[in-house]
Amino acid sequence: MSITPDHNDSGPKRFAHYTTPPLPGQTGPTQRLRMGQAPQAPAAPAAPASDRRTRRTVDLPLATHRALDIWQREAADRMAVARVTGQEVLTALIDQLLVDPKLSAQIMRAIQARK
Repeated sequence: MSITPDHNDSGPKRFAHYTTPPLPGQTGPTQRLRMGQAPQAPAAPAAPASDRRTRRTVDLPLATHRALDIWQREAADRMAVARVTGQEVLTALIDQLLVDPKLSAQIMRAIQARK
């Protein structure tokens, strides 16, 4: 963690301020070549801000966490897939919450009941 608010110590560019620009005649960073493989194309540019993903965390009671794990395994069995991740579950729930007024009202009632 940084004590400087505008300085980011994480991510792929965290060491960018330690690198030097390419010398004349160089096109950029070097690539590791492997025998029998063609060089890879340069990496795609960073995604626009609207496509970036933001992490959210949730603290669950142990019993709820276990119940969610069981639900995920049962859902994977019903869907005939190897697994259903918590990320997939939460993403689908949030997508539904944002487009379904009835579900939105139900969730708001549940939140009010817990306060």
